[in-house]
Amino acid sequence: MLLGFEHVGMTVSNMERAIDFYCGLLGLRMKFRRTTAGGEAAFLDAGGGMLEIEAPAREVGPFRDVPLSEAGFRHITLAYDNIDTMVERLEEAGVPIVEGPRVAFNSEMFKRVVFVRDPDGILVELVERAAGR
Repeated sequence: MLLGFEHVGMTVSNMERAIDFYCGLLGLRMKFRRTTAGGEAAFLDAGGGMLEIEAPAREVGPFRDVPLSEAGFRHITLAYDNIDTMVERLEEAGVPIVEGPRVAFNSEMFKRVVFVRDPDGILVELVERAAGR
């Protein structure tokens, strides 16, 4: 029997920079961090699941957006009660806004969305949920 969504994992080039972005700016909470034989790993609590970040000891190549013609993860999405407040906070920190804020295309699920990039260029969607969600 399914208990719920647990986590999604990603590779980052710099653990401190990733933690500053995801915890310091976006509000995730550090649950676990450790040094591994190959680098570092951390689990960040996002409220309904976790983000596992791995920072290998070796150099990490650049992030690449997955084209629609290829299978793969395209972005991660985090829900907030007010994305305008988050956009102000991110802009003050120098985080580039890729798209939005705008009305969501999937209005059954979300009211408004904005897309930003994390320090490694990974696309992050911030949403306000639709009524009843």
